[in-house]
Amino acid sequence: MHQNRGYSNSLALKYPLKKEQYPMKHIAAPFTLPNGAVLKNRIAKSAMSENFGTRHHAPSKGLINAYRVWAKGNPGLLITGNVMVDSMALGEARNVVVEDYKDFELLKQWAKSVEGTGVHLWPQINHPGRQAFAAINREIVAPSAVPLKMGGASKMFKMPTALTEEAIWDIVKRFGTTARIMKEAGFTGCQIHGAHGYLVSQFLSPNSNVRTDQWGGFLANRARFVLEIYREIRRQVGAEYPIGIKINSADFQRGGFTEDESMEVVRLLGNEGIDLIEISGGTYEKPAMITGDRKKSTVDREAYFLTYIEKARKLTKTPLLLTGGFRSVAVMDKALEEGNLDVVGLARPFCLYPNLANQIFDGSVARFEAPIPSIGIKFLDKLGGVELPWYELQIQRLGNGKSPKKNLPGILAFWFSLKSLFLKSFWKN
Repeated sequence: MHQNRGYSNSLALKYPLKKEQYPMKHIAAPFTLPNGAVLKNRIAKSAMSENFGTRHHAPSKGLINAYRVWAKGNPGLLITGNVMVDSMALGEARNVVVEDYKDFELLKQWAKSVEGTGVHLWPQINHPGRQAFAAINREIVAPSAVPLKMGGASKMFKMPTALTEEAIWDIVKRFGTTARIMKEAGFTGCQIHGAHGYLVSQFLSPNSNVRTDQWGGFLANRARFVLEIYREIRRQVGAEYPIGIKINSADFQRGGFTEDESMEVVRLLGNEGIDLIEISGGTYEKPAMITGDRKKSTVDREAYFLTYIEKARKLTKTPLLLTGGFRSVAVMDKALEEGNLDVVGLARPFCLYPNLANQIFDGSVARFEAPIPSIGIKFLDKLGGVELPWYELQIQRLGNGKSPKKNLPGILAFWFSLKSLFLKSFWKN
């Protein structure tokens, strides 16, 4: 195993990708998960905000078609955007919700979007907790009655109601039910969303979880929620079905979920037998998942959370997926060669390069740029209020049979976001 930790983007630019020079022996190799499921290569589409369900929270025809497009690109794994476990708890106006069988035929069509390709398709299962817009939710719940602190944007969110013991167990069961229904529909695995400040992440953070019962206080108590969710999903889907999780390396907030605590949760989940751990970071209050730290050293290395994953590798044998910042094929392959991660996660590049994996393997593209659109309103740009819907619109273009549009004005994304919230608020009332 090579130990060249200083390998940077500058090498990728100095030595453009050519097959005869760089055989991509790592990124193209298959990978076997602990339960025996095989990813045909090391490229994963990580989950993104899609906001592309129907008004009634079923998968839309456009969403299903977007996954057909991505599957033809031949990555090893496609992870969907948020699939919510409760129709009364939405992160976005057009989230897909799976809490029963009412949309089962559409779910089966979605699962069949990868048919014949050998690509794995996993739903990312989530509950927003307090990160739920007031305009589209009547009641907002969280581990504790602690509001989001986001300056001017805080008015978009309500004070959450602290969950009762009974309600906590209901949500735990909902995660398992959603995973089981998705398995029955034909999805080949699932991922728990335990990052980015959503409900699982809220239980882990002492900033948002100030409970004094068995669900709060010491880390062992704060981690109980995610462990019980994993156990319930495993109970409902069986031992041979892949279960993954996306977890924060840290919240990047004073008094929040720390790197050391994250390492301990990674160890606990590994001991439970989870199949794949994806590393990310940040919350709505501190959106490191959008920005990384954007220091020159991080940009050069490309991967936002690479230092963390190097430490995590020493604590667990569980396969690790790293997402955030990768852009150069040579850097991706080198990171795999160094052995600190097993799968490379890419998100936004898939919106602009839907044939991404094929382009890597045929050597036609060596670097995948992903612009950062903005409109100059500081708190919106910082929150991702333009950036996130801009990429959602690119996904909609793919789903509607159009090509990506790299020069799409940021203001269109902002209006799209406002329109979604306004219409859902109108429907709710």
